[in-house]
Amino acid sequence: MKSLLLLVLISICWADHLSDNYTLDHDRVIHIQAENGPRLLVEAEQAKVFSHRGGNVTLPCTFYRDPTAFGSGIHKIRIKWTKLTSDYLKEVDVFVSMGYHKKTYGGYQGRVFLKGGSDNDASLVITDLTLEDYGRYKCEVIEGLEDDTAVVALDLQGVVFPYFPRLGRYNLNFHEAQQACLDQDAVIASFDQLYDAWRGGLDWCNAGWLSDGSVQYPITKPREPCGGQNTVPGVRNYGFWDKDKSRYDVFCFTSNFNGRFYYLIHPTKLTYDEAVQACLNDGAQIAKVGQIFAAWKLLGYDRCDAGWLADGSVRYPISRPRRRCSPTEAAVRFVGFPDKKHKLYGVYCFRAYN
Repeated sequence: MKSLLLLVLISICWADHLSDNYTLDHDRVIHIQAENGPRLLVEAEQAKVFSHRGGNVTLPCTFYRDPTAFGSGIHKIRIKWTKLTSDYLKEVDVFVSMGYHKKTYGGYQGRVFLKGGSDNDASLVITDLTLEDYGRYKCEVIEGLEDDTAVVALDLQGVVFPYFPRLGRYNLNFHEAQQACLDQDAVIASFDQLYDAWRGGLDWCNAGWLSDGSVQYPITKPREPCGGQNTVPGVRNYGFWDKDKSRYDVFCFTSNFNGRFYYLIHPTKLTYDEAVQACLNDGAQIAKVGQIFAAWKLLGYDRCDAGWLADGSVRYPISRPRRRCSPTEAAVRFVGFPDKKHKLYGVYCFRAYN
């Protein structure tokens, strides 16, 4: 009788031990593998691929499966591509394929398809890339109860530039900042894009919104008004602020364009309205701030003539620093937001290619 009672107590304690371990470890189980390895494995041969606006790109993804692990049943393989948001809190559907059934979503419609180079190729081709396509993509392959994923980053060649409107500095909430970039043929920059620009020498002492809702600014030459003279160079982080009430500048990102950017040769200097009309008369439109930065950074455009742009600002691009233009650095020089009715300047135009 005592032996039987002891056996019952041991059984209860062992069951409680198993139950406690399951509760503690359950949330930590991320991926289950078979004894001799995974039944389904998804890999990306490149963690990051590079392209530019208007180009085509292939996001690599390959899957490997163990046919013996799925028994006699036949499972259709489902391939799903999603885009991860900057805060990783949600995913945006891009493309789904299952047998003959395929579906694309949102702005990707008509621009994405599977490469299909082999039976286990899940690579996604994106054509006519836009600025919004930049980011991280997840490739998920599902067969029966098995699934695995891989993540690929799509990086775009381009340029980051700080921006504030005619109202002056620190006048944009997050939503207005997003729209301000769109109005200048750009999108709000990500932290990674700003960080790369800082590594490339971008130095700007005014804080601006980034795509994840944070407010930051890049400093290559520490000084008192910009975090202190004795601080190290870096991207200064103000943290996350109220997207509706807080007001800062913004960092925008733009890439290659399909068109011609040029300074209009005109017999006289122009008011803003005259500049707009002059570009129209030449079969073009007055250029945007993103276009002058793209022409300067990506094409090496250099012109020592101040000209109107679409937002009412006056700027000029210098790729070869020289006296009276930009003596110390290559930059897009900013003259300001002059009086549109009375101040006279040249104009930069943009003609899109069809």
